[in-house]
Amino acid sequence: MINGEKLMIVGGHNLRGTIQVGGSKNATLPILAASILNGSKSTIHGVPRLLDVAVMQDVLSYLGAKVNWFGNTVEVDTESIHSVEVPEELMRRMRASNLVLGSLLSRFGRVKISYPGGCQIGSRPMNLHLKGLQSLGATVHEKFGFITVETKEGLTGGVVHLDQPSVGATENIMMAAVLASGVTVIRNAAKEPEIVDLQNFLNSMGARVKGAGIDTIKIEGVRIEDLRPVVHTVIPDRIEAGTHMVATAVTGGEVTITNVIPEHVEPLLAKLREAGVKVGVGDDFVQVQGTGRVKAVDLKTMPYPGFPTDMQPQMMALLSLAEGTSIVAETIFENRFKHAGELRRMGADIKVEGQIAIIKGVPKLSGAHLEASDLRAGAALVLAALAAENGTVIENVSHIDRGYERLDLKYNELGARIIRVHG
Repeated sequence: MINGEKLMIVGGHNLRGTIQVGGSKNATLPILAASILNGSKSTIHGVPRLLDVAVMQDVLSYLGAKVNWFGNTVEVDTESIHSVEVPEELMRRMRASNLVLGSLLSRFGRVKISYPGGCQIGSRPMNLHLKGLQSLGATVHEKFGFITVETKEGLTGGVVHLDQPSVGATENIMMAAVLASGVTVIRNAAKEPEIVDLQNFLNSMGARVKGAGIDTIKIEGVRIEDLRPVVHTVIPDRIEAGTHMVATAVTGGEVTITNVIPEHVEPLLAKLREAGVKVGVGDDFVQVQGTGRVKAVDLKTMPYPGFPTDMQPQMMALLSLAEGTSIVAETIFENRFKHAGELRRMGADIKVEGQIAIIKGVPKLSGAHLEASDLRAGAALVLAALAAENGTVIENVSHIDRGYERLDLKYNELGARIIRVHG
């Protein structure tokens, strides 16, 4: 996984066969951060080997934790953590590195970080995180791009009302509240399945959290002595599953996608059916069959359980080839249409007006030399290239490796023709 790598894709090949979804990136990252709380060992199964996960491993190792891999199982021992400061270099590599904020503050009473990096897809301010921690009695100091959060006598439970249902803020406040005295209530909490998975991990550790998955979460604080080593299996990655579903549809293929929780991908299943794609659902798998050219559909990204913003770029690739005109409204991030310009280079007819994209479907896309600007935009370009005539080159593959494990190899096993070029 070198920054200079690129993908060369020869399109026009249907994807056929069976593909297994890995563990959820967006569940793994907060769970790894939460392993700080118990000061002992956490064994986490189903962890995807991704660049973002590697950054979180580097953060934990820098703090003093011991991290060991066994296949897709990670053992984290946080007993020997000796630092509460995350260096700027690590923070800039990934947005989710800020998830150690709540757990370090809860356990040690102090934490210092810089503003995080990650995908440049719009404003993702830290204010909701910090306001929530202040509601629990923390003081916040911002100076020279660094944030120091501390508490003199421990955190105290309180009511936190989020201005908007931020996933990261919900997770950070949950973790901070685990060792706070009294009861914490988070209102207007995010409802994503990854937050439910974090709750299950925390409760297996000995925390007392309930309500994840609805908009009010209650955390009854416990003592650190009440926390214990934990064994946990991460939920499947719903965005990876969705990407495979759209890849099958855009290539007119037929694929069975395993290790799926169908309820988690219901908004996408509904849109694919509306577009005319054949979809079959089992207890833990989804079967997708492309039926030729799809029909245009309109979609609007919303917080869970609405249509996920992380699937908007992939759907735009599919709708570029639809019959008719589709309208896509992006309500989560204000700068998440960068892939539209790259798709236009392939012959797509897309007009962007603020937070709205108008997509007039074309009969075919042509290969081009493209650049991935962020994680999901990169995935969208891979999908478009799989359907395009001729060959496509995609630069900045490291963006894709942040969230997909071996995507090129997985698709080659289904009949795609993708070559990874080093350097």
